[in-house]
Amino acid sequence: MAQPQSQPLIRILEDGPLLVSGGVPLYRSTILTDADGFSVGYSEPVLVPTHGTYTLCRCGEALDGPFCDGTHVETRFDGAEQADCRPFDEQAQRFPGPGTMLLDVLPLCAGTRHCTLAEGDTWELVEKSDDPHLRELAIRTAQLCPAGRLVVLDPATGAALEPEHEPSIVLLEDPEVKSSGPIWVRGGIPVQSSDGTVHEVRNRVTLCRCGESHIKPFCDSVHIRLGWHEGKGKG
Repeated sequence: MAQPQSQPLIRILEDGPLLVSGGVPLYRSTILTDADGFSVGYSEPVLVPTHGTYTLCRCGEALDGPFCDGTHVETRFDGAEQADCRPFDEQAQRFPGPGTMLLDVLPLCAGTRHCTLAEGDTWELVEKSDDPHLRELAIRTAQLCPAGRLVVLDPATGAALEPEHEPSIVLLEDPEVKSSGPIWVRGGIPVQSSDGTVHEVRNRVTLCRCGESHIKPFCDSVHIRLGWHEGKGKG
């Protein structure tokens, strides 16, 4: 008789990889852009074969990426976690609009640029959200933010207007800026620090996989400046 699957969990190993358990599916996807270079979504996710439990590289040096190959030991990777552990609502700056409310935690930006369209950026769209079309665009651009930096609220109920995500992990690629992107964690998978503390469980967050974020375990978009690519190390 098959054993029941454990609940999805991502554990951060001290100065080491991410230990993913609970049968979390792993995918690859690419940030899509239109003819003008605006980010408009993601390619259809492609499944990456895994076992029920697997480890993802967090130091950015593994040649067997995305999986850990032990390189962090040789390079003496410093994986110290420096993220602000306060709940998202406590950190967020609020931007009220006539048709919606936007919450924004700037340090969480993963640099995927979905917040900017030809019609304006998410903040401008929120300001004009009495227009139904612009309100819809404001919601869509916020929901496409993989890091959950941007969250739109229903002003009448205060409820977050969140996209539906099954528990899963997506490895993002960003050819527009010639870089591999972060680890996109979807569907409310708990992330447990190396000291046992569990971060606020959220529908969407992005975790660093280049090894250089200043808010580990979360991504701060430094991979773009570095031009970091999975499997090629940092040299």
